[in-house]
Amino acid sequence: MPYIAVTALSHVGLIRDHNEDSLAVGPWTLCGTVTDNPQTLIFPYGRPLVVAVADGLGGHPAGEVASELIVRRLSVLGHSLDGEQALRDELEAGNHAVYAAAEGRPDLTAMGTTVAGVLVLADSLLAFNVGDSRVFEVDPEGGLRQVSVDDSPPSAQGRRTTSIVTQTLGGSRAFSPVAPHVAAFAPEEGDRYLVCSDGLTDPVPEDVIGSVLRTADDGRAAFELWKAAIEAGGPDNITLALVRIGDEGVEEGAPG
Repeated sequence: MPYIAVTALSHVGLIRDHNEDSLAVGPWTLCGTVTDNPQTLIFPYGRPLVVAVADGLGGHPAGEVASELIVRRLSVLGHSLDGEQALRDELEAGNHAVYAAAEGRPDLTAMGTTVAGVLVLADSLLAFNVGDSRVFEVDPEGGLRQVSVDDSPPSAQGRRTTSIVTQTLGGSRAFSPVAPHVAAFAPEEGDRYLVCSDGLTDPVPEDVIGSVLRTADDGRAAFELWKAAIEAGGPDNITLALVRIGDEGVEEGAPG
């Protein structure tokens, strides 16, 4: 029977004192915790499945609160999302929820988060994002094609030169609406997608990411991607999820 395999990890990196990233894989969430040992979860194909990474805004209060709020909403409601409009509506509702949670709470004022992920349905795969966390389609040779849209100024040679983000869920004192980016694909057996925070893509060039994905299975690849970000200085929280559709021989976990 076709299935979806998701291999994921989240780590604080080497510079930050806590993890403001959060992760949703179907009903499973990882919020503000640290693991350098990838975990693989298997789900039946055909039921709605959300895999999402949320990166709390650094330099703002309570980024981890905002990112956790969003992934917990997606985790609880993901099974009911049946198409693009439902997904857009939920991302917009999540934006309202972040502002509502901060209302009357000076310690949460202007908290915000990015979000990026995929919604896998029986007949389509929807890649989505708000902010600068990313979704990549991985071709069989390990090449990457970014299918999310960065809400940030243009990059230089594929790497960002600024930490400015032009659209987030929450993130300002006064309410600001969002226009989520959503792209639809027709999934096929063996397709792979990488969902990640900028703690991976800022320090690690895309050709290095592609090389790892070309030479390693999912469990080993997740570990090696984390290791590459750490060896590049680990300047930010590192969260990633590899999503594979209907393939065989998935390794559950990887050496730590």
